[in-house]
Amino acid sequence: MIELLFITCLSTAPDQCQERSLIFTDVSAQQCMTDAQPALARWIGTHPAFEIRQWRCRPVPDGTAI
Repeated sequence: MIELLFITCLSTAPDQCQERSLIFTDVSAQQCMTDAQPALARWIGTHPAFEIRQWRCRPVPDGTAI
């Protein structure tokens, strides 16, 4: 599994940020990089009060898989 890890901040309070993630199953890290921008665009479409500051793909750390 691959995790798309991203930092979001409130548009009206840019110092209030949170780390969030989306989990991709059955994809490689390379595929995550390709799928990240459309996935983040969908996320921001349902969370318009936030902006995304940075993102990256990484393997899901041991012990955190659902």
